[in-house]
Amino acid sequence: MKRQILIHPDPRLKKVAAPLPDLSDELRLLSDDMLETMYDAPGIGLAAPQIGILQRLIVLDCVKEDGEAPRPLVMFNPEIIAASDETQSYEEGCLSIPEQYAPVTRPAEVTARWMDRDGRAQQETFGGLWAICVQHEIDHLDGKLFIDYLTPMKRQMITRKMQKLKREMARD
Repeated sequence: MKRQILIHPDPRLKKVAAPLPDLSDELRLLSDDMLETMYDAPGIGLAAPQIGILQRLIVLDCVKEDGEAPRPLVMFNPEIIAASDETQSYEEGCLSIPEQYAPVTRPAEVTARWMDRDGRAQQETFGGLWAICVQHEIDHLDGKLFIDYLTPMKRQMITRKMQKLKREMARD
């Protein structure tokens, strides 16, 4: 089932999400809903706080090549356990901040640890777009948006655009 994505500014997007003590069928269904919502948007990542659920759950799929098999990843309680000194800058966007993009510099490679849908511990090192995406989504779990990396003026400009967008959406 597709979920409604919160649009910035929304106080829920600035809250720290709670760790998940245990996996349940309800959480697995939630992760399925999140993947459906993300693909439909379309996006490459989605964090539970973006749909108003303050729990440490993210989904992502950074496969963008036509004909390449999708690789949906579901991460419960994800954490970054190592990051490279080398950085990369990427023009980031966010489903909660539609049609706004800005360059953000992050570690080029990160190692993440999480629990998968079956409750198994997983660990993987990500580079390129995958590294950017996993860091961006984990930021959401900590109440941080990509615009928090921008200058105050640029952040304020984007926030004003989002407030205007929300007013227009409320009128429709």
